[in-house]
Amino acid sequence: MQQWEYYTTFLQADAKNEAEFLEELRDWKEGIPQHTPEALIPRLNALGEQGWEMLQILPVNSGAKGDVINPSIWTHTYFCAFKRPKSE
Repeated sequence: MQQWEYYTTFLQADAKNEAEFLEELRDWKEGIPQHTPEALIPRLNALGEQGWEMLQILPVNSGAKGDVINPSIWTHTYFCAFKRPKSE
């Protein structure tokens, strides 16, 4: 029977950190929005290369104690859950 391991993390969409990637991604006629979700792609691809498969991504606000709420306000933080086959 297949066994899985899981990984959760918060990712923040920050165009400044991924400017080069975003400029190559497409033509941004009005400039790259500061918190565009496409800024997550390089980190998501890196996790995929490590064998992680995304299960869920949710926009959230996270507190200082690691608590989260599903926001009713603007956010650029995403809670992500991943899984990959467990090594035997």
